[in-house]
Amino acid sequence: MSTIENLKNEEKFDENSIITLYMEDVLENELEPKNVFSFCKKHSIEETIFYSYFGSIKALKQRIWIKFLENINTVIENNDEFDNYSEKDKLLTYFFSLFEVFTLNRSYIVYTLEAEKNSFKNCIQLKDFRKSFKQFIESKIESPIKNEKIANFTTPVMSEGVWIQFLFILKFWIDDTSPNFEKTDILIEKSITTSSLFLDSKPLESLFDLAKFLFKEKM
Repeated sequence: MSTIENLKNEEKFDENSIITLYMEDVLENELEPKNVFSFCKKHSIEETIFYSYFGSIKALKQRIWIKFLENINTVIENNDEFDNYSEKDKLLTYFFSLFEVFTLNRSYIVYTLEAEKNSFKNCIQLKDFRKSFKQFIESKIESPIKNEKIANFTTPVMSEGVWIQFLFILKFWIDDTSPNFEKTDILIEKSITTSSLFLDSKPLESLFDLAKFLFKEKM
């Protein structure tokens, strides 16, 4: 291919357009592309263009989930009031925003996760999503523990708990057949309300202080 054709190829295809083509392929054919070569050949994409954005089909699949998060994080970052919300309202806003984006892409998500919904913890395409999800929770949701040393331990535990909560709701949403997925909305509301009781639990720090005291005494 000539230099001029290469430039036209680069102008035609970027990260978003390649992702769109991939998602459309999956839904229209009910089959994932076997490899980068076959995918690029079908859409007349230079492989060098593909690899400038994604190292593999697997990496592309992981990137799709990150794009979902980036859209939500951008909206939240532009919300000047978000940081003033209670921890409960922060989580509600985040979860409702997530599932609004998921609903816009439901056909793709259901197709790609249907076979893995009983083993999300080992789902490769959610690997980078999980990391970014937990980073957001740890940066935006304040630990109920004010003692810094204790908080350094409990914050990762808290974010992991919110992640497990998310996976539970995601599985429920995939199976939800209610109009506008209203049952999922109810589940989000109830589960976040319940978990926020622990986020607001003042005695929790005292419990850790007691455990630390007993540990020292035992030693």
